[in-house]
Amino acid sequence: MFSRKRPEKLALNTNAPVTKPRSTDAPHSPLASELTRLLGPQKVLSGLGERLNYRYDAILVGETPLCVVLPESTQDVALAVKAAKAAGVPIVGRGAASGLSGGAAPLKESLVISFTRMTRLEIFPERREARAQAGVVTLAVSEAARPHGLVYPPDPASFRTSTIGGNLGENAGGPMCFKYGVSGDYVRAMQFVDVDGEVHELRRDAYDLAGLMIGSEGTLGFITEATLRLTPPPRFTRTLMSHFPEVGQAAEAVSQAIAAGAVPAKLEFMDKACTNAVEDYLHIGLPREAEAVLLVDTDGEDLATVEEELALVESACLAHGGTVRRAADDTESAALWRARRSISPALGRIRPQRMNEDIVVPRSVLAEVVREIRALGEASGFHLVQFGHIGDGNLHPNILFDPRRESAEQVHELAYQVALVALRHGGVLSGEHGIGAMKRSFMRDALDSVTLEALWNVKRALDSQERLNPGKVLPGDADLPHQDTHAHP
Repeated sequence: MFSRKRPEKLALNTNAPVTKPRSTDAPHSPLASELTRLLGPQKVLSGLGERLNYRYDAILVGETPLCVVLPESTQDVALAVKAAKAAGVPIVGRGAASGLSGGAAPLKESLVISFTRMTRLEIFPERREARAQAGVVTLAVSEAARPHGLVYPPDPASFRTSTIGGNLGENAGGPMCFKYGVSGDYVRAMQFVDVDGEVHELRRDAYDLAGLMIGSEGTLGFITEATLRLTPPPRFTRTLMSHFPEVGQAAEAVSQAIAAGAVPAKLEFMDKACTNAVEDYLHIGLPREAEAVLLVDTDGEDLATVEEELALVESACLAHGGTVRRAADDTESAALWRARRSISPALGRIRPQRMNEDIVVPRSVLAEVVREIRALGEASGFHLVQFGHIGDGNLHPNILFDPRRESAEQVHELAYQVALVALRHGGVLSGEHGIGAMKRSFMRDALDSVTLEALWNVKRALDSQERLNPGKVLPGDADLPHQDTHAHP
């Protein structure tokens, strides 16, 4: 295995301090004082105890922020950015901190802008649109649109807590992304604040700067509002579960069903270790002996078409050795999908911490990739389970560990080996969780130097001094290649 140098004062989020906090508090630092003057004391956090709560996301702990701003409007954000620029202080944006790549964890003393108070949401049913501030919780959009006969399809696993700004920063997906697309597919316009504190209104037209902002993880600017496309919910939905004695059979069944014309609304995969973890947690009769389980929804406006599509999936599963169980009604369907939504708490019963990987590979190599990753897990001694959105080849290998007994360095090393498996098979490093700090150094294995320089040129054009979420996404000089040759697809 290759070794890797991690940034100082950065560690996996073990819910415990990484470094001893400074003994001095700085409630009257020049930046905090200026922000308090501009925004008022209720929107600025400068006490040490308050600031410590803003140095992490769901997977990493970083540096304690210099101060924290809780804006309520785009104008608040603009004022905060201008003040930070004048003080020469970097800025990190933060939503619900549910991210899984270290994107919201400051790597140096910074101003953290937390968007959780920016929750204004308007529904325009006649245009089938919503206008949401960055701090609006994802699920709230559909809840507000539903009385008008509309929904917001993107459904990341964290949709009950994650926010629109964070979803767009990562271009989050979810189980419905195979048919309905990811967060960025639903953005019609946006408002963002640039590194100089200037406010811009963008639509999806020439050069599509809005599209560039989506998935940029707060490294190019701060999305403060977005106009989102809404759709009517499907009239009919049907659900089935299929389990297989070998993971390759599941992958082949998926490929056959899609080739036959099926476009399921949801097409999810769990390996044996994941299925058993969920069954230990819920006790709902999941097949413990199965090497792979598929959960499938088909939906649409015409019941005959929905049933026909489900039949295509069922036929493909049976043809490849699967055992099929159709949900009899909505209650049984909800129970099956509860299994998928319960993966996170189920895995928490095995080990207190986990690193959630996010690779994407072609469906044609899925079986081989799953086998290779499982072999890596067995050789490492860590508990490693796999699940994900098999329809588009998005896998989530989860490395489970106990920070009191197991090395964070070894966890990072195993994550790197998983990334190399994806790259060797023509895949990419991330489908929806982002690169952040966790996979930043892996980018030298994923991309050639010319491509990386082109990406750096974009970054420098919009943030020449690298003050927006520094140390994320693009590798710098300190992030040395892990091997002599790139593992290109």
